[in-house]
Amino acid sequence: MRAKIILAATILFFGFSVLAAPPSEEGKTIFAARCAACHNVNKVLVGPALAGVDQRRPIDWIVKFVNSPQSVIKSGDQYAADLLNKYKVQMPDHADLTADNIKNVVEYIKTESQAANEKPKAVKTEPVKTDYISMILTNKGLLVSSLALVAILIAALWFVIKTKQARSKTS
Repeated sequence: MRAKIILAATILFFGFSVLAAPPSEEGKTIFAARCAACHNVNKVLVGPALAGVDQRRPIDWIVKFVNSPQSVIKSGDQYAADLLNKYKVQMPDHADLTADNIKNVVEYIKTESQAANEKPKAVKTEPVKTDYISMILTNKGLLVSSLALVAILIAALWFVIKTKQARSKTS
């Protein structure tokens, strides 16, 4: 009984954490699984770069196109036909994605394109002076213990060699 309660609590916790994920995080997951093979936010791959897609087309058009690009092209949409002519690859249907899923992907694209447009602030650094002094020379305990370890290893190696020589003489 207790195990069932723990299992139910775990499922609820993870279920609510997925539901509570920000739209751009859900969009990132969907983008990585469904879109990244052909699209990049800022670079042209097999298909167009998607930065600014929300400014080029209305969100309703994007939802229809992602769900069924072929039907948008067949409806006589010139923009969709131009995309096919330019990239020569038919985008597959993603009819299983909901409008909210697609809107979350668009949110992710907006977030990523904004992050790419923000230029990192230049940080002025001064050259670093390197005064390397070996720690082994400044720490006498480390020097002694290192030398002792080397001596022990040499002694162990010498002991193994002598033992093998003695065994080979007696055989």
